[in-house]
Amino acid sequence: MSDIPFIQPNSLIQAAYGKSKDLASSAAGPQSGQGQAPDFAQMLRNSAAEAVETVREGDATAAAGLTGKAGLQQVVEATMAMESTVKVSIAVRDKLVEAYQEVLRMPL
Repeated sequence: MSDIPFIQPNSLIQAAYGKSKDLASSAAGPQSGQGQAPDFAQMLRNSAAEAVETVREGDATAAAGLTGKAGLQQVVEATMAMESTVKVSIAVRDKLVEAYQEVLRMPL
């Protein structure tokens, strides 16, 4: 057997789901110190910034793995996190486009 531990993709998906659940629950209640929840545009902006940061970290880890500065486990974890982030981002984009098209179809 190999010394490399098996990484379950489901654990990364569950972690991403947990983070999104935390984001949704924090958006539902008032923010401490602000008195109001952030608006939808701000939540979307923050989520996009986090997605970009995750992809950049994954890319940097992959580059570090090619030069021998990061282990295989780190590269695989970063790549899987990057992949799930891209999949979620695409799904959100598709839903936003679908909602926009639905609004366009509404009669005036």
